[in-house]
Formats: sequence, C-alpha cells, structure tokens
Amino acid sequence: MHRLILLMNCPDKKGIIAHITNFIHDRKGNIVYIDQYVDRLNETFYMRVEIEVDMSNNYFNDFRNEFDKTLGDKFKLKCEFYLKEEKPKMAVFVSKYDHCLYDILSQHKSNNLNCIIPFIISNHIDLEVVAKRFEIPYYHIQVEKGSKEKAEKIQIEILKNNKVDFIVLARYMQILSPKLVDLYKNKIINIHHSFLPAFPGAKPYHSAFKRGVKIIGATSHYVTDELDGGPIIEQDTVRVSHIHSVNDFISKGEDLERIVLIRALKLHTDRKVMIDNNKTIIFN
Repeated sequence: MHRLILLMNCPDKKGIIAHITNFIHDRKGNIVYIDQYVDRLNETFYMRVEIEVDMSNNYFNDFRNEFDKTLGDKFKLKCEFYLKEEKPKMAVFVSKYDHCLYDILSQHKSNNLNCIIPFIISNHIDLEVVAKRFEIPYYHIQVEKGSKEKAEKIQIEILKNNKVDFIVLARYMQILSPKLVDLYKNKIINIHHSFLPAFPGAKPYHSAFKRGVKIIGATSHYVTDELDGGPIIEQDTVRVSHIHSVNDFISKGEDLERIVLIRALKLHTDRKVMIDNNKTIIFN
C-alpha cells in the first residue's frame, strides 16, 4: 500500500468534503487522515487528506489529473499532491553557529526528520568537521563584499544539480537575493530570535539583557524579500529575569532556536503546512 497526501484550498462552498471523499472512494482510496478548516472571514476552505491506495504504475498521475479535472474547475480547488514515501531533498545553509546544525543532523540520522540532506553549504570553513562527522558533503563558498552575486550563482548551480526541493537556513548569516528567494518561493525556512521588544543588530541578547526583558523566544518562517517578514511556521518563548546572565540568555535562546526550527522542518517535510498569501495554515 502507498500513501498519498493532498493539501487543498478553495472558496468555501457546500458539498466540498462530500465530493472529495466520494472521489477518493470511487478510486479505491482509504482515508486514514482528514482535517479541514474554514476561514470565515475570507470564506476560504482548507483541507489535508492522507489516503492509502494500492497503486498501479500510472495511478498517481491519473489520480492527480482526474482530481484536477473533476473537482478543480467545479470548486476552483487548488490542490498539492505528494507521495508520502518520496522524501524531499533539503539543502542546509549555515555560517558559524552550530547548535541548529547539530540538531538537524542528529534528528535526520535518527530518522526523525523525513527528508534527504544531499549537502551543506557555508560561507565559512568552521563547520566542515561537523559535516564530515555525519558524512555529508560540505561546500565552502565564501561570500565577500562585491562577490555575493558570484557566490550565489555557484550556490544555485549546486542546488539545481542536486534537484533540491527546499532550503533551511540553520543560522546562515547572509541575506539572500530576490533571485534565489524567487527560485525557491515558500521553500526556504529560516530561524531567528524573537524579543519583546525587538532588538536588531549583531548582539541582540546583550541588548535584551541590558534592557531587562522578561521573555525571549524564537520564530521560524518562510523567507520572502521582506526581511524576517515571511509566513510564520512555528514559534515559542521562555521567561527570563534579572537572575539570568547574558550567557543564560544566549543559551536559552539557542535552545529555543533549535527546538522551534526542528518543529518547523517536521511540519514542512510531513506536508502539514499550507500557505495562503502571507499566512500559514498548520495541520496537526
């Protein structure tokens, strides 16, 4: 048996679920998961379905084509189709911070992250030793002032040659160009700290400590041309107080970053995220 995952949305209308489930039943599919949500404000219907099927050679393509033809026009239904056993290829971009990288590679090695990691790209040589430990190819591509376009051209070539599906920025301390962002629209996942209030700059934890913040956190989101303004996938916070040092702030912040990033990656690789405009719909 094979498992198909369907992620869909359309203008809300009566009878959608019945038509979809009947379509699946008529094609001898067994529904093993179904979840739906209606955005009342925007009158939009969202649904995620997993089905088990005994597939012939052309079943997947035939199912997808018939689904689009039968239900797509009728309900203005947009649907993404995935084979669960086909793991997406994830490129890892990193600079010098290693906490997120270690967690990603450990989770992957333990089969807790449903993806393939064909390589790691970094603008520094420092973490090559980590890549060797996990037996993953490591590309050191320097990004210097005036050479960013050249470096990104090499990155894109590596990404295309390896047929990468999406990218994770595991504390990659470079801003991506609109060209790369457009090539992987809604397929680049970033992690960064979250403070109330916000503290930009190279040492945000130091600034937060001096200000006496009471909550620190982390946010994982898809990358857009607007810096840190993309659709949010996952967030978390932890309380701090005057008894904590700057090092405590940094330690707690890094813990949150790796935890939140892994949650976001699992949601993405398990096909549980839908994006509508600049907002995510998360299915649990």
